[in-house]
Amino acid sequence: MHWSPLLSHIFWWIYSGWIVSEIVIALGTRTGKRGGTTHDRGSQLILWIVICAASTLCFVLTGNRAPEFFGGSLEAIFYVRTAALLILILGLAVRWTAILTLGHAFSANVAIRDAQQLRTTGLYAVVRHPSYLGMEIIFLAIGLYAGNWLALAIMLVPTTAALIYRIHVEETVLRGAFGQQYADYSAKTKRLIPGIY
Repeated sequence: MHWSPLLSHIFWWIYSGWIVSEIVIALGTRTGKRGGTTHDRGSQLILWIVICAASTLCFVLTGNRAPEFFGGSLEAIFYVRTAALLILILGLAVRWTAILTLGHAFSANVAIRDAQQLRTTGLYAVVRHPSYLGMEIIFLAIGLYAGNWLALAIMLVPTTAALIYRIHVEETVLRGAFGQQYADYSAKTKRLIPGIY
């Protein structure tokens, strides 16, 4: 078995669709001064600078380093990249489901919209930030597709650090807005990874 050009095209089409969807989300769901109170503290800009830098470096390494996972054989490349494709689809499904679940309450920048309520059902009953969990899964898929350990680390470590900063900013705002309700919810759910963190 070997990784075919068709599967590569499918991976890149889906990846490109994710990028386009993130641009649409960033432009279409941003909370302005009239829609609510924003408290972003630069987290959206930091996150996207880190994502762009990490993914660019990851793709450079993809083209310049031979795959390393499981010996880098053609069969190993096929299985790892097939897994990366499936993980990418899973990540997108988690992210979009979380965003659609929030509906009008979702904001690309950290904000509390007028008359917003705390969502604790669906994916939000599993983790407090399922849309960011979806992003983490997408980052994992991109790193696995690259096929080497350095690219995987570059794709996961700085992006996770940026997400943790954004989560900190967001949770500070949510605690201020929802008080004890958010404290009770936090006591029952993890931030990002079910059962771990």
